[in-house]
Amino acid sequence: MGNKKVTIKDIANVLGITPSAVSKALNNHPRISEKTKVAVEQIAKNLNYQPNHLASALRKGKSNLVGVIVPLTNSNFFSSVVQNIEEVLNKKGYNIIITQSNESYKKECSNIDTLLYTQVDGIIASMANETTKLTHYKKIKSKGVPLILFDRGENDLGVDYIGIDDYKSSQLVIEHLVAQKCKRIAHIAGYSHTRIYKNRIRGYKDALEKNALPIEKELILETSLTLEEGRKKMELLLQLPNRPDAVYVAGDYAALGALQVLKEHNIKVPEEIALVGFSDEPFTSLITPSISTINQHSEQIGKLAAETFLERIEDPNWKPVLNKIILEPELVVRESSDKLGLLKKQ
Repeated sequence: MGNKKVTIKDIANVLGITPSAVSKALNNHPRISEKTKVAVEQIAKNLNYQPNHLASALRKGKSNLVGVIVPLTNSNFFSSVVQNIEEVLNKKGYNIIITQSNESYKKECSNIDTLLYTQVDGIIASMANETTKLTHYKKIKSKGVPLILFDRGENDLGVDYIGIDDYKSSQLVIEHLVAQKCKRIAHIAGYSHTRIYKNRIRGYKDALEKNALPIEKELILETSLTLEEGRKKMELLLQLPNRPDAVYVAGDYAALGALQVLKEHNIKVPEEIALVGFSDEPFTSLITPSISTINQHSEQIGKLAAETFLERIEDPNWKPVLNKIILEPELVVRESSDKLGLLKKQ
């Protein structure tokens, strides 16, 4: 057939039967004889026929595909969430289409348009850092497609959400650093227009206030939380006349960048400056000093997101009560914040 895409009509012409009969044979219809089914399958194989899943989805009104949108695929947190989403959905006959926004609002909009065109049965997403407008997410809702948000999501959308208690996460970090005798704690934060980072900043401020520590604007630096941005913000903090004795970073990659800068300046961690990250990426336990961090329970989030989709798709009445599942964060204390040397005594 050359480069031409083989269709059901091509198979029908070879066998001298109708396209409808070919379609039924390919779908194992009981009214089609076994002889015809075998002949159709053989010709389809010979011609390298590839079924048009989009057309099939349009006919059936169901594609058994679920779109998953993540900001980054090189993050262990997001890859673990995706792995667990896929594990749960595969058991129920669904496949997933993974798209990456690269923290770009424009790319996220494009991903959503592509997934909707592909007739996915639902979308599970974590928002990009750049996202401030929610029009593209509202489009998903307007089409009646189930939308489940995880980790990053906005309350204004009124959809199912699974994540950890970000406010409490910050409080755990600050209480730990205060217990380590830190008195001037900086925060390399995510952008506050994103709800999770706003809650982390709020938790940080409230915990400082609770412990009678100053809240200073110069110690709160919002950023995209990349490794390079972590380096840049750490350099700025070191230039302050009164530099911090601890830094709480809202992402592990940025924390790694901050640690690199501290090492380059021959600053002892944690003795001179303690450091805590966020997300429990695998490298945090492997480097020296190992980085204290927050465990976000990625496996649970992935499974719960998938199960929530299944509840939505299997409930024809669309249960009016939304699933808002907030998991308890876990502080993992390692060398980078152990100023008192308590780990060595254990």
